[in-house]
Amino acid sequence: MRRQFVVPRGEADAAEIIGRLCGVQAQVALSAESAIGNRQNRPRQGQIDKALEDRSIVKTWSMRGTLHLIRSEEVGAYLSLLASGRMWEKPSWQRAFGATPQEIEDMADAVSGILRDRVLTRAQMVARLVDDARFTGMEEQLRSGWGTLLKPLAWKGVLCHGPKQGSSTTFTSPASLLPGWKGLPKPDDAAPIAIRAYLGAFGPATPESFDAWLSRNSLRKTVVRRWFKEMGDTLREVEVDGQTAFALAEHVDEMADSEPDTSVRLLGGFDQYLLGPGTKETRILPAQHRSKVSRTAGWISPIVLLGGRIVGVWDSSEGILTVRLFEDAPVPDTDELEAEVARVSGFANEGKPTLRVER
Repeated sequence: MRRQFVVPRGEADAAEIIGRLCGVQAQVALSAESAIGNRQNRPRQGQIDKALEDRSIVKTWSMRGTLHLIRSEEVGAYLSLLASGRMWEKPSWQRAFGATPQEIEDMADAVSGILRDRVLTRAQMVARLVDDARFTGMEEQLRSGWGTLLKPLAWKGVLCHGPKQGSSTTFTSPASLLPGWKGLPKPDDAAPIAIRAYLGAFGPATPESFDAWLSRNSLRKTVVRRWFKEMGDTLREVEVDGQTAFALAEHVDEMADSEPDTSVRLLGGFDQYLLGPGTKETRILPAQHRSKVSRTAGWISPIVLLGGRIVGVWDSSEGILTVRLFEDAPVPDTDELEAEVARVSGFANEGKPTLRVER
């Protein structure tokens, strides 16, 4: 909780928080704002836009194929590992999305030229792309808001989201957007950067949990385990409830000295506190309550934390913030809940809602 700025909150800016959390999921703009503001003593209006404008963060498809805000200095490492999995070569991916590996390679070359020193809307970029007879039959997929055919291009470092143009999504290349962009590092050079960042926020963890967070376990297990092994004395094997896991060696003593915490927090939907270890991490989210948090169509509910564990979910509508506690969960302190409700209402620039607690 301390490593993730959950307890206590601090003065870190948006780029530092995003870097510490290994990115912030950004399909839902309010959730991204909540993830950052919930970790600050004084949330700052417009801070995500400002960080995008000063290029300290970048928006792109990354971990698990989802849209993220990532600190610019680390984005190349994450993309390198994702690209190394070459998910677009898997038969299941080809059957689902109708593009061959060669078509993806050709598309990457084409888009690299189209976006060189340019910012284009999706419509403008697709129009130029489908002028090429090789891609004409892919126009519907390319125009889809899901961006499925564009994700491999993001992983390969060919495109990322560009500056806002009204309500239109724009794309450009990382080379055009980010000063000092050197392309993707080799996977073996990228792995220590990504693993160190991940364990710094979510350790102790296993190689399998790292890969699940990064690629939904699409990388070769032997390769991921080798990356962990080659980090040597930087990592320390520890035991968590009988399971062997890894932590950064420099954090082990601090972990051992940590005292139990009883703080109450209301975190927003798609928060990294849960997405980092994953919704199957039963030490944080009891298995019998997973379906209340991990909903249909990939929706992740806002969560109630008590002492670092998820004890319920919440939502806000028509001036009422409803906390729905799990049937077997302890009841959080009412004053602390009220304080969290006041913070949540601040993100939405609304009056403080009425708190309602249910089971």
